[in-house]
Formats: sequence, structure tokens, C-alpha cells
Amino acid sequence: MNNYALSHAPGIRLFNYTATFRRESHYPLTLQWLASLAYLRREPLPLPDKESWRQRGYGPVLYLQSHCDVPADRDRYVHQLMNYIQVDSYGKCLHNRELPSERLTDTSTATTEDSEFMTFISRYKFHLAMENAICNDYITEKLWRPLHVGAIPVYRGSPSVRDWMPDNLSIILVDDFGSPQELAEYLHFLDRNGEEYLKYLEYKKPGGIKNQFLVQSLKSREWGVNDMTLPNYLNGFECFVCDKLEGDVAAGLLAEP
Repeated sequence: MNNYALSHAPGIRLFNYTATFRRESHYPLTLQWLASLAYLRREPLPLPDKESWRQRGYGPVLYLQSHCDVPADRDRYVHQLMNYIQVDSYGKCLHNRELPSERLTDTSTATTEDSEFMTFISRYKFHLAMENAICNDYITEKLWRPLHVGAIPVYRGSPSVRDWMPDNLSIILVDDFGSPQELAEYLHFLDRNGEEYLKYLEYKKPGGIKNQFLVQSLKSREWGVNDMTLPNYLNGFECFVCDKLEGDVAAGLLAEP
């Protein structure tokens, strides 16, 4: 999406091997932002604490974006959603509320696993998780982070996202609803019904991650995220290319340098 020359077949044909978010890549990076299954199992904030946050005047829904007017047109959708439910927006996009701590206003904090930042977003019942582009298997920290803290992601992005989720009821997909109003009505329903809300956090419990495709994909990848015992995906891809070149030379497909 950001390199338009690579969106066309003549450009793609110049490359023998690819490392992209798509699972069909020779070296797929779909799980680039997911460190481990343990990352998903972090205990969520108890529901009474989330309710206490609501009683202090905060909305049920969090939006935190400072990259505005992206190809996915997420800001326009969120702007419409705001007509039907309270959305607390702290970033530059649709900004309507100030962060409670001066330290959190540092934009670099929002790209880290900062503990104060994580605690802050965990207080919200719902987190609008919208990718900047709609591509198969393109899933970023915008989705994994709210899953980590237990703020139910309201997601718009990869059409294949369900394939990668911990279970069948862990995210709310924007595209399942005919309009922002319909989505807001469902969020209001969950906001009022704690028992129904907590069904979306069942994956946090022991044995709650039931998606074997996700489990096996994490086991089989050759690189790690913040794991010093494994190569990172960049170094891993370099080794992958070297191994392929060595194999092609041995097979006589390439001349030896």
C-alpha cells in the first residue's frame, strides 16, 4: 500500500522471494507484532474496575490514533460512530480528550509496551483497533495490544483476521455491522451486560486459546519477538535468502559467485 510500484505484477516478478504479512509469502510475517501466547494471556482488569472508570465520566470506547486520513478511512467511520456512543479520542485524530498524565502525551510511549500506558488503556471496555490499510493478514499492534490488556478490540483491517484470533469470540468486527449505529447499539448492549461482555475475555483463562492454527504458527516460525534466543525477523530473512541462494547454486540454477 505504501510502495505502489510493488502493487503491480511486473514489479513483483522481479523478486524471487518475499517476506510480507501475507501467509503465502516465502517468509511470512503475519505475527510480527505478537511475541507469544503468554502475551495474550495477561490477566485483564476486573470488570468492577472498568465500571468504576465509566462512572468517572469516561466512555466505554477508546480511540488513540495520530496518523490521520489513512487509506482505510478509519477516521470518517469513527466520526460517525461518535454520534451514537461516547468515544474517548486521545490522539491527534478526532481529538476530544486529554491524557491523564503528562508523561503519556509523549507520542513515543504509544509505540512501546510502557506499563503506565498499558494500565491506562486496560481501563477501557472497548478499543477501536483499525489498521491504516485493508490487506489480507496485515495485523499490527493495533490489534494485539488491546487483546493483551483485555480491552475488547473493535477491529477493522485484515479480512482474514478471524483465522489468527485466540478463539471465536475475542474481537468485534466492524464489518459485521451494517452501520456505525448498529455497531454502537451492540457496544451499548455489552456495556450494560457484564456477563455477555466477559464472554469476549474467555481466551484469557487456562485453555482459553483454542485456535490451533495460531498455536502452530507461533511454534513453527523461525524468528522471535523480543526473544534473545531467536533471530529477529530481519536477520532471519537474511539467513533464509542465503540458504535459498546456496541451494540454488548447488542445484545449478545460479552461477557460483
